[in-house]
Amino acid sequence: MKIYTKKGDEGQTSLIGGTRVSKSHLRIETYGTVDELNSWVGYLRDHDGVKKHTDFLMQIQDRLFTIGSHLAADPEKSKMKLPEITEQDITTLENQMDIMDKSLPEMRSFVLPGGHEAVSRCHITRCVCRRAERLVVSLSEQESAEAIIIKYLNRLSDYFFVLSRYLANELNATERPWEARF
Repeated sequence: MKIYTKKGDEGQTSLIGGTRVSKSHLRIETYGTVDELNSWVGYLRDHDGVKKHTDFLMQIQDRLFTIGSHLAADPEKSKMKLPEITEQDITTLENQMDIMDKSLPEMRSFVLPGGHEAVSRCHITRCVCRRAERLVVSLSEQESAEAIIIKYLNRLSDYFFVLSRYLANELNATERPWEARF
């Protein structure tokens, strides 16, 4: 199978189910952002300071491919059987956060992103995840988008925040609180 089809040369692409839409369509922007998020997760996973989290991050990448496939499908025309995102996937994220939270100091203020390259990668990944979530919410207001995808992305961004704090602690990076200037 060739990677190029030449069918998109005029700014159109096909959804799963055959519907042709503009490459600027909100559905395309949404699953494109989920794809970007998946790449950021891979970039985070590649950092040496994150190695013990590799298996779980790869599981997240799998779920992001699943989400992307659902967003790439025409909700009215696609007959393709797709893998599912389930409540268990969300519970798994929550359980991972609970485990990390046990070893973290109580958070008393917002923290400034940074302090270590791995921590910074976490924060960027979290921000892209929030953008993906906002886009899915927008899509759901205009057409069909599954509520569980919004819920998963919401919890996933929380996971990346907790992971950033956990990595800061694990890597002896300074976690800088935000001090509002009045």
